Amino acid sequence: MLDILKKRKELLSRTIDRLDEKIDSLPEGSIRVKHKAGTFHYLYYQGDKTIKYLRKNDSETIKNLIQKKYLKLVQKAAKQEVKALSKAIELYPKTRMERVYEELPSELKEHALPIIPDDDQFAAKWQAEPFKPKPFRKDAPKLYTLKGERVRSKSEVIIADRLFAKGIPYKYECPLRVGNGIIHPDFTILRMSDRKVVYYEHCGKMTDPEYTKDIPERANKYARIGIFQGDRLFYTFESAECPLDIEALNTFIESNFR
Repeated sequence: MLDILKKRKELLSRTIDRLDEKIDSLPEGSIRVKHKAGTFHYLYYQGDKTIKYLRKNDSETIKNLIQKKYLKLVQKAAKQEVKALSKAIELYPKTRMERVYEELPSELKEHALPIIPDDDQFAAKWQAEPFKPKPFRKDAPKLYTLKGERVRSKSEVIIADRLFAKGIPYKYECPLRVGNGIIHPDFTILRMSDRKVVYYEHCGKMTDPEYTKDIPERANKYARIGIFQGDRLFYTFESAECPLDIEALNTFIESNFR
């Protein structure tokens, strides 16, 4: 949770800086609306002084000043949120309750009975849950990860090994019930920062029409059971012309699965 708060603060801070640039690029002054007799007029202000009424032929000025007003309101809201997040980060406890047992001295841990499993215990229990993976065709290539599990492509070997090296708990092609049917997500991942199970699909043949035609319907199947892209469902893509980018993959994993 602390990492989420920090990332949100960083995003807002960058947004505030970009808004400064956009606001500075717009005309000086501000716009106000005056209502009268069931209609309204736009007034152009410099400071607290009314410069003029804006008319139809001032449409570009009206558009720019309204955009400026909107951006300033967005920036104000962002600054207020940054202030609140800064306080929350300052007050956030150094030790989460799930880690209290993990951080006990060994002489205490030996006799304490944990009421909440620590991250390692929680992940180990999750990974130990048995499941029946999707079977392989007889002619499928025999590709194995560092964990010794069989996968279907060289890219999936790379992905699985990256997850394993980074200590991110995952299951390969663990069945997921969708309505009356079953699908097998490429990777089912336990995101330890919030202990949520998320799903990762790698689409590796984007130049193959037979392969790509099923991708939208598969996304719809996830959506029907409340699993949405960017929330608990994530994708990477590659084609013969654009192979898997390892550096981008590392950033993708760190950003979404920690």
